[in-house]
Amino acid sequence: MARKTGSHSEITGPRVRAAALQLFARHGYAAVSMRQIAAEVGVQAGALYLYTPDKQSLLFDLMRDHLDELLAALQSELLPTEANPRDRLIGFARFHILFHLARPEAVFIAYMELRNLEPNNFAAIETMRRGYEDVLELILRDGVAAGVFAVQDTKIATLALIAMLTGVNTWFREGGRLGRADVADVYADMALRTVACKNTAD
Repeated sequence: MARKTGSHSEITGPRVRAAALQLFARHGYAAVSMRQIAAEVGVQAGALYLYTPDKQSLLFDLMRDHLDELLAALQSELLPTEANPRDRLIGFARFHILFHLARPEAVFIAYMELRNLEPNNFAAIETMRRGYEDVLELILRDGVAAGVFAVQDTKIATLALIAMLTGVNTWFREGGRLGRADVADVYADMALRTVACKNTAD
């Protein structure tokens, strides 16, 4: 549907997505109505459909935008494949922690609301998630080939490491004993020790 002239879609559109992000993270996707989103933005419920077809599209767009940003940021931070796998793993782990700690609401939705995606949307998001996982699995495979990582199954190890790293969002609070960078260093060291051969852990 075309937007009305003078609707300031470049302003209201992002406000709609921001409101949906906050409400989905706070109450859960299923509990939030389009009317609630409209009230948060300060527009009539019917006006939302000038910016999004439906609530499902909002959820998909939020997840897709989060993963687009994640993959783009990762590419700018990754060490080259020629680098030592240990350094690449440390870099990946620190990146994951710092990126996700800065976006707790988007991370919560990206992991907890997958079940609410329609099949086609779920498949698209899963493809993007696998693209991110593949980066870490390549690091692990290269480490095994170089004899510095001891990993029985790189796919399982990849999923386990990502689960461990993402878990930081469940407990981290600003102003605590350790700052973000300190926590990233600790998690990077744990990630390395989880997969490193005993004689290369230190």
